[in-house]
Amino acid sequence: MFESMDTTTLQHYWWFLIALLGALFVFMNFVQGGQTLLYSVAKSEEERDLIVNSLGRKWELGFTTLVMFGGALFAAFPLFYATSFGGAYYVWMAILFCYIIQAVAYEYRKKPGNVFGQRTYEIFLFINGSLGIILVGTALGTLFTGGNFIVNEMNLSHWTKASYGLEAVLNFFNVAFGFMLFFLARVQAALYFLSNIDEEHIKARARVVVKYEGVLFLIAFLYVTYAILTMNGYSYDPSTKVVHPEALKYLHNFLAMPVVSIAFGIGALLVLGGLGIAALTQSTKGIWLSGLGTVLVVIALFLILGYNHTAYYPSLANIQSSLTIENSSGSRYTLVAMSYVSLMVPFVVAYIVAVWRAMDRKPMTIEEVQNDAHHY
Repeated sequence: MFESMDTTTLQHYWWFLIALLGALFVFMNFVQGGQTLLYSVAKSEEERDLIVNSLGRKWELGFTTLVMFGGALFAAFPLFYATSFGGAYYVWMAILFCYIIQAVAYEYRKKPGNVFGQRTYEIFLFINGSLGIILVGTALGTLFTGGNFIVNEMNLSHWTKASYGLEAVLNFFNVAFGFMLFFLARVQAALYFLSNIDEEHIKARARVVVKYEGVLFLIAFLYVTYAILTMNGYSYDPSTKVVHPEALKYLHNFLAMPVVSIAFGIGALLVLGGLGIAALTQSTKGIWLSGLGTVLVVIALFLILGYNHTAYYPSLANIQSSLTIENSSGSRYTLVAMSYVSLMVPFVVAYIVAVWRAMDRKPMTIEEVQNDAHHY
C-alpha cells in the first residue's frame, strides 16, 4: 500500500499526521490552562480539589499526545528533531522541566505525609500551565521566524549562539505566539469546566474568564494572524533544492491551497462561536466548538509551514541550512515502515475518545471527589 507512494507523497503524509497530532496537543492544553485558574475560578479548598480532579482525569491524555507528537517528529523528520531539540537545548529543557513538575504535582499533591505542602504542588501546576505553555508557544513561533543553526553536508547540526534557543524570547512574534496559546488554554479550560463540573459558583466564574480573557486571546490571535499573512518566508526550488526568501510567503501558501484557507477560516469561526455561546448564553457545549476549531486552525498553520515548497524551519545563520520536509525527512524505508505503524493512530484516538466519554458521563461534583478513595 505505502510502497506504491513516492517519497514526496510520504513526506506530505507524515507532515499532515504531525499537524494533526500537534493540533490535538494544542487542544489538550486546556489542562494546563485550567491549572492556572485554581485560585481565580476556585475560592475554597473543596472547589480546588474539584478542579484538580477534573483536570487530573485528562492530563495524561495530553501528555500522551505530546509524546506521540514528539515521536512522530523523531520518526519522520529526524533532522528537525536533532537540530531543534539538540540545538535549542535550554528552551526544550525548560519545557521538559515544566512537564516533569506537572506529573509530580498530580502524583503527590494529596499524598499523606507530603513534606512540601499542598500549596507547593499547586504552584508547580501553575508554572506548568503558564511558563510551560508560553515556552511551547515561543518554540512553535520559531518555525515561522527561524533558529540560529547550521547543518553541514553530513547532516550534522550545531547552534551558533551560546544562548541555545533562549534568544527566541527576544522576538516579539514568538512571545506573542506563546501568549496566544496561554490565553487560548485558559479560555478553553473555562469552557471545559462549564461542561465537566456541576458547581454553580465555579461555572459562574468560568464564564467571567471566557468573557474577559477571550478578548485577550482574540487580540493575540488577530496580531499573530496578521503577522503571519504579512511575514516574509522561505521557499526552495523543487529541482535544485536551493532556498531563497519570498515576500508574503505564507499568504501565498494560503492562496495556493484554498482547502487549507477554508479550514483556517472555519476553525477561527468555530473558536469564536464556542467562546460566544459560553459568554452570551447558558450553553455548556462551547468546548466542543472551540476544540474542533482549534484543531482546524493549528492543522492549517502547520500545512502552510510545510507544504508548497516552504522551509518550515528557517536558518538565521545560513539560509541553505533551512529545513524542509524534503531535506529533513527520514529514509524512504523508514517512512514506509512507520506509515504502517501510523495506521494505529485512529485506534489510539478512538481509545482516548472512549476513555473521555467513560469519565465524563456526568459532570463532577464536590461530593463525588470527597467520596473518591483515590483523588489528586
